[in-house]
Amino acid sequence: MSQAIYKVPVPRNEHYLSYAPGTPERDALKKELDRLKSQTIEIPVIIGGKEIKTGRTADVVIPHNHSHKLATVHKAGEKEVKMAIQAALEARKKWAEMPWEHRVAIFLKAADILTGPWRYTMNAVTMLGQSKTPHQSEIESVGELADFFRFNAHYLTRIMSDQPSSPHGEWNRVEYRPLEGFLLAVTPFNFTAIAGNLPASMAMCGNVVLWKPATSSIYSSYFVMKLLERAGLPAGVINFLPGDGADVGDPAMDDPNFAGIQFTGSTGTFHYMWKKIGANISNYKTYPRVVGETGGKDFIFVHNTADSTEVAIAALRGAFEYQGQKCSAASRMYAPASLWPAIKEKLLGEVAQIKMGETENFENFMGAVIDRKAFNSITKYIDYAKEASDAEIISGGGYDDSKGFFVEPTIILTTNPKFKTMEEEIFGPVLTIYVYEDADFETTLKLCDETSPYALTGAIFAKDRYALTHMADRLKNAAGNFYINDKPTGAVVDQQPFGGARASGTNDKAGSMQNLLRWLSARSMKENLNPPTDWRYPYMG
Repeated sequence: MSQAIYKVPVPRNEHYLSYAPGTPERDALKKELDRLKSQTIEIPVIIGGKEIKTGRTADVVIPHNHSHKLATVHKAGEKEVKMAIQAALEARKKWAEMPWEHRVAIFLKAADILTGPWRYTMNAVTMLGQSKTPHQSEIESVGELADFFRFNAHYLTRIMSDQPSSPHGEWNRVEYRPLEGFLLAVTPFNFTAIAGNLPASMAMCGNVVLWKPATSSIYSSYFVMKLLERAGLPAGVINFLPGDGADVGDPAMDDPNFAGIQFTGSTGTFHYMWKKIGANISNYKTYPRVVGETGGKDFIFVHNTADSTEVAIAALRGAFEYQGQKCSAASRMYAPASLWPAIKEKLLGEVAQIKMGETENFENFMGAVIDRKAFNSITKYIDYAKEASDAEIISGGGYDDSKGFFVEPTIILTTNPKFKTMEEEIFGPVLTIYVYEDADFETTLKLCDETSPYALTGAIFAKDRYALTHMADRLKNAAGNFYINDKPTGAVVDQQPFGGARASGTNDKAGSMQNLLRWLSARSMKENLNPPTDWRYPYMG
C-alpha cells in the first residue's frame, strides 16, 4: 500500500531531432528504414496479453510504394471482441485497484523507451506505414506521444491532489475512480501519437480498454502496443483489436458493460456511434462517456494589414504538410483583394518548389496520401474544380497512383464563397482561396463563421491589433484551436490542448487535465470528526 503522497517529475516537451545532413540521427533513421523494409511481419490480435491469429487477413503496404508489403494483419471480429471484453473485465479486478502512481510509472517508462532505444523504430514505422516525412514523424510519433504519456501522468497527479475544503469538525476528500465496465478507443490513421494516447490516457486512469486502430495505420499502432507491453503494461488492460469498424465497434457498443468511447475520425462515423449508444442506453449498466474529435474545414482569414510572405508560408505548411491529412489542415483561405497579388506570387512560387515522393528520400516535403480510398475521394474534388465555371486550379491538380497514391499540392481559386471545396472536408492537399473586396471585410468574416459546419482550427493574420481583436471576437465559436499570425496546425501537448466544437467534436481537449477527467469517476467522502449526540437544533431551544 502507498505510504506517501507522490509527485510525478515535472515534464518538459520532448526535444525534436532535426535529421539534417551530417547528423548521427539521420544515419540511424535511414538504417532503421532499410531494416524494416527488408522484412515482412505478421500482426496479430492481442487479447489478454495473448497473440491470436484469426486467419482473416489483409496486407499492409507502403502508401508511396503500394507494391511493397510491410506486414500481414489478422483482423478481429465479434468473437474476438467478446473475448477481449471478458479479458478486460478480468484485468480490471487488479488494474483498477493498483495505486495510481504505479499505473503512471508504466507510461513514464514507455515515454523513456520511446525517446531512447525505440526512437528511430517508431519514426521509421510511421514514415513507412503512413508516408510521413522525418520531420512530420519525429514531432508526433516520438515527441507528441512521449509528451502525452508524461504530461498525462503530471495531470493525474494534479487531479489526485485537488481536494475539497474541510470546515472544523469534519474531513472532506474526493476519491477518483476508474469507470465501471470497459472503454473503447477508436483511433485514426494520421497520427501515431493520437493512436497511442487514446487508449493510454484511459488506461492510466485505471480503466480497461478495447483498442480498435485504423486499418490504414495498423503498422505503427502495433509497435505502440508492443512498446506499452515492453514498459510493463499488464495483460488485458489494453486489448489490441485491428479490424473493420463495425466488426469491432458494434459488438463492443452492444455490450452492457460498455462504459465509454474515445474516438478520432470522421463526423459520419461519430454520428453513427452516438446513435447506436443512444439506442442502447437502457441496456447499459452506466451512462457511457462519449468523447470524439471529428472533422474540420479549417480556415485562414487574412486582413489587409497582414504580411503577405507570412501568410503564404503559413498557407503552404498548413495546407500541404503531411499531404493535408490533418483534421487541422488549412483547407480554405479568405484573402483581401488588395493583398492577394502579393500573396499569390509568393505562394505559387514556393509551392512550385515542393518535392513529392518516397519519404525515405529526405529531400521530399510530401509523401503519398494514405490509401486508394483517400486517393479516389481527393481526386474527385480536384476533377470537380477542373470542370467548374466558378473556380480554377492555379497550382497543381495532378495525381498518379501507378506506384504510390500521389496527389500534387493543389490550390483552387474560386469566386463563389460557398463553392463545394470551401464547405466540405477533403482531407488531402487541396487549398481553396476566396478573394474578398476589402470593403466586404465584415461580411466575409460572417461567411467564414457560417460556411462550414465544423469548428476545429482556424488562423487569422493581421498587423493591426484592433483588427486581430475584432477578428478573434467575431470568430470565437468558429474554432476550438485558434491561431494568431500562425498556421492552424501543430498543436503541442500542454501548450495548445486540442479539440473543436460544432461538427468537429466534443472539445474535450486531448493534452490537458480536462480530457483525463472524462475517464475518472469522483466519489466525495465526508468524515464527521465529532458526530452529534442529540437530534435537536439550537433554534428549537
